[in-house]
Amino acid sequence: MAAARIDDLTRRSGEWLRGSGPEADIVISSRVRLARNLADYPFISRATATDRTQIEEALRERILSIVAASDLLYVNIEELEGVDRQFLVERHLISREHAESEGTRAVAIDPREKFSLMVNEEDHLRIQVMQSGLALKSVWEQIDRIDDLIEEKVTYAFHEQLGYLTACPTNVGTGMRVSVMLHLPALVITRQIEKVFRSLQKINLAVRGLYGEGSQAMGDFYQISNQITLGRSEQKLIEEIGDTVPVIIDYERKARDFLISESRENLHDQVSRAYGILRTARTISSEETMHLLSSVRMGVNMGLIPDLEIPDINQLFIHTQPAHLQKISGSELDATDRNIERAQYLRRHLNKGNGANGAEKN
Repeated sequence: MAAARIDDLTRRSGEWLRGSGPEADIVISSRVRLARNLADYPFISRATATDRTQIEEALRERILSIVAASDLLYVNIEELEGVDRQFLVERHLISREHAESEGTRAVAIDPREKFSLMVNEEDHLRIQVMQSGLALKSVWEQIDRIDDLIEEKVTYAFHEQLGYLTACPTNVGTGMRVSVMLHLPALVITRQIEKVFRSLQKINLAVRGLYGEGSQAMGDFYQISNQITLGRSEQKLIEEIGDTVPVIIDYERKARDFLISESRENLHDQVSRAYGILRTARTISSEETMHLLSSVRMGVNMGLIPDLEIPDINQLFIHTQPAHLQKISGSELDATDRNIERAQYLRRHLNKGNGANGAEKN
């Protein structure tokens, strides 16, 4: 049943891929995550199998009591096939650690994918809310409501001086991670990206790849998040990221303006070549696809490609990932077959309406 409902997700895009909201040409999404633990149980690293089962049962009851069960997809991660776990990671609904760990664990997913609640990840409960564009205030307001509703029914591990107690010391305090996913291709092209990263590190902000901690930057996507939670209020953390991100957006816009004014022909050539390869390739890897789609996405936003929409490009970034491809095709594929299937998928979606010049049936 859960696998069938997961299949339903392949037929639509998540909230964070809508390509709308403030500054959506550069800001892909805003996310807030809260780490919480139940006071009556040890942290996951010390929990027994029985503890984990009891934690999951207690939280499932509470979660389903605050949101109508019919409106949530509640999934036992342990029972999922590997491709379904990876699918949820690609969808940014669970972490890689949650997918790859062992023992009783689950996730509750909002049908619109605005929020998900991970049970028995590194902490007993990880709540996350995502929205398209730069929307930190509204994301915080929504996650605060969800957290309050759950806290009315359970007792969190909390210390009067330290705040919320978490498995990782860096999360103690608010237990809060605020992150914004940015698309920064012009800063990469103009080789200014490292300078921006160094400036962020000086003010204790972390820079991570598309899938968070430990992941590589793919397609010029970067997540900017706070590193410190202890001693800072939730509002202060929101303000720190909220004040910094517009500066990075401004840098990226200036870099794009520079590329247009100083090397428009070279930029147009790069974008056109990327678009051409994606529309005609017979086999293509996930990494190359991400790189080329990044150029195309920038080109669309800069008016160099008139016949594409940003939400469609955003969807291609995710639908061409390994697990999504296999879910969409309905079969398990090895790396070679995935590369062929990915190229076919791209040709079908990028050559629509182009008639004899590019449309393909296969």
